[in-house]
Amino acid sequence: MRMADSATLMESASADPELACPVGPVVDIVFSRWTTPILWTLNMHGRQRFVELERRIARITPKVLTQRLRQLERDGMVVRTYHPEVPPRVEYEISDLGRSLAPLFAHLAEWASANLDKVEVARHDYDTDSAR
Repeated sequence: MRMADSATLMESASADPELACPVGPVVDIVFSRWTTPILWTLNMHGRQRFVELERRIARITPKVLTQRLRQLERDGMVVRTYHPEVPPRVEYEISDLGRSLAPLFAHLAEWASANLDKVEVARHDYDTDSAR
């Protein structure tokens, strides 16, 4: 980011607090509950039917899966294809926009592998600190 762009962003952020963190809207879209596992599954396993997604994503309810898929379709992250057969068949796949998140997910997976143990140690230390 150029210095002028940074200064403009800072001025805008002071006028609008939501602009103070430019990744906030991305976090709201991508990291809401169940969204990441759905996108991860579609990216890793390709086109899926509803029941396949339901099986691959343990503990998600059909109602929540339906809601998340609709929101992801609305956001352009997932493509829903309806096949007018008997019985009707519906498939979901990650869109090019959703697939563009793959490098971000790869970095997060790398970070998780390198740091989640440290987070657990910090939590343990915090929880057992008698001064608290």
